[in-house]
Amino acid sequence: MKLQQVKLLFFTFITATLLQGCGIYSFTGGDVGNAKTFQVNFFQNNAPIVEPGIDRTFTQSLQDLIQNQTNLELTNSNGDLLYEGEITNYSIAPMSATADQTASQNRLTIAIKVRFTNNTKEEDDFEKNFSFYYDYPASQQLIGSSLDSAIEVIYERITQDVFNASLAKW
Repeated sequence: MKLQQVKLLFFTFITATLLQGCGIYSFTGGDVGNAKTFQVNFFQNNAPIVEPGIDRTFTQSLQDLIQNQTNLELTNSNGDLLYEGEITNYSIAPMSATADQTASQNRLTIAIKVRFTNNTKEEDDFEKNFSFYYDYPASQQLIGSSLDSAIEVIYERITQDVFNASLAKW
């Protein structure tokens, strides 16, 4: 054998050994283990203040995030990974006051209880609360596109937190 062929053979052997040791890796940091499918049940809005549509929006946001960050297939039943829960809080509260004792900034807070079941690895199951907030000027009405933007910011953070807790183990 020529020296070049030996080097190529050695390089191929080392590369194959390293790749075999790495297993399945996701650049998003998610470890799906042996799971092939996931299911996200509808997250009912059980908050004292009900904002129409936020339950459907959260359910779809969580489905989209998991589909975008894993190679799992979304299913309607018997998923290897199951996400379910409810929206437990939707509230708006003043955050800071002006000199004349009126609110200058308000905060929208949304909290969601998530039950995660990993049917391929039961020790990963959990039930946790996740919440996040959005601050906005008190002079602004939180309706229409401004409400949509606030909910998008909140759900982006909560869905990523749910993903990290269930698949990234953060």
